Amino acid sequence: MNHSRIPRRRTALAVAGAAAMTAASLTLQSAAAAPGPHPAVPSAAAAAELAQKIGTELRVETAGSYYDAAAGKLIVNVLDRAAAAEVRAAGAEPVIVEHSAAELASARAALAARAAVPGTAWAADPRTNKVVVTVDSTVRGDRLATVEKAVAALGDRATLKRTAGQLRPLIAGGDAIWGSGVRCSLGFNVTKAGKPYFLTAGHCGNASATWSASQSGSRVGETEKASFPGNDYAIVKYTSTTDHPSAVDLYNGSRQTISKAGEATVGEQVQRSGSTTQVHGGEVTALDVTVNYQEGQVDGLIGTTVCAEPGDSGGALFDGDTALGLTSGGSGDCGSGGETFFQPVPAALKAVGAQLP
Repeated sequence: MNHSRIPRRRTALAVAGAAAMTAASLTLQSAAAAPGPHPAVPSAAAAAELAQKIGTELRVETAGSYYDAAAGKLIVNVLDRAAAAEVRAAGAEPVIVEHSAAELASARAALAARAAVPGTAWAADPRTNKVVVTVDSTVRGDRLATVEKAVAALGDRATLKRTAGQLRPLIAGGDAIWGSGVRCSLGFNVTKAGKPYFLTAGHCGNASATWSASQSGSRVGETEKASFPGNDYAIVKYTSTTDHPSAVDLYNGSRQTISKAGEATVGEQVQRSGSTTQVHGGEVTALDVTVNYQEGQVDGLIGTTVCAEPGDSGGALFDGDTALGLTSGGSGDCGSGGETFFQPVPAALKAVGAQLP
């Protein structure tokens, strides 16, 4: 089935003392001498590989990382000069920060216990070394006071941010893949046990057992498994064994071939394709995001500056030929902007036992 014809539906250690305060402003460049600059990291994918290598091969404590595309560097947060030296030797740019990964994880746990009200989201921001807590326009009165109190109790480990609109799954009733009274967008064509399937959002899969390529059209797929809330993915089995291209519709008469799935990186430039707003780009701002929709909590999402609207749910987030995510939800629109969250594709593939392409 032609991808363009399938629409989507809308769903630590603290550094103390004067010496440490000085160290907190240092990077390894000043903390440890190096013979010369490392070669630039050429892409977000290369930065992700380097970050994984540092995380698995170095015996140092890190507190997040992100890709600085303009400088061609992977920035890695560390807690002391010894760790900074090792990170620089590995080819990344270290920055000494105050809060460890464990401290930020503890802050997230406290938020989950005290501030998990609908209309909120949070994630650790490696650029600020804080947990950023987002509240939408529906969080008011006592609920807002509850969130503000929880954030204040975390001190400088967390910060509060307001967003216009409402954090919601981006599903729509009406046209465009067509289910039982809803429409979504196809994410990626995949295979499972040699048979053709496609991925879309879990809240789409929960809403409809069957899918068509046009409103009131013939059945082209049946939902086999859906997970939402908690996660936000669904796998749909094609009713026909015809080959379906591993490609994303660019809505300009061409397609982007997809050859693999990959993990997103903070700072990565990405694109999203959806049946309502077509193709839009933006930047990855956070990983492992928790979003509290009205329908329930979803964890492990990718946060971005990409816009989306109802009907874009399930659509493809990608970087070149790499599949990254499935459109989950967000706030705002493609006129005024906003933020959108995505279910990571590698996790979805593993959960459903599918492969890409």
